[in-house]
Amino acid sequence: MLVISNTSPVMNLAIVGQLELLQKRFNEVIIPEAVVEELKLDTDYSGTDKIRDAISAGWIRVEKVKNIQLTQALKRELDNGEAEAIALALQLKVTEILMDEREGRSVAKTMGLKPIGVLGILLQAKKDGVIVSVKEILEKLKNEAGFYITEQLKQEILSQIGET
Repeated sequence: MLVISNTSPVMNLAIVGQLELLQKRFNEVIIPEAVVEELKLDTDYSGTDKIRDAISAGWIRVEKVKNIQLTQALKRELDNGEAEAIALALQLKVTEILMDEREGRSVAKTMGLKPIGVLGILLQAKKDGVIVSVKEILEKLKNEAGFYITEQLKQEILSQIGET
């Protein structure tokens, strides 16, 4: 099973040392060239070494988007990474897309895609017994990656999985 990803899920999980959750869940993650640019892999930013290793290992793969017209149309509403990720998902006929941003998720849904965010990845990992504590990872995401989640949503999620 494979999935297309936008920038933020890959970067945020890499920053907090949880990038392998994507490999465990999907086996293969495909990212478009715009996402590679946004990840700034030629720097030593937190997490970039883990992403470079995943690309070298082949479970994160870079693909070129062929439908330039669709990409350009999507860029009127979305950033480059989101636009190319959606176009690439449609090109490869992959229905699941990793995306956290509200506007991108909304556009993806209207195009028949099923967006999954970092929270969805963490909840599934917890259910599968891959991680012990969602709360701990959420704290790291907030403090180390600047990941934003409302306190209400955080409490709802933690309550759902018995981590109040």
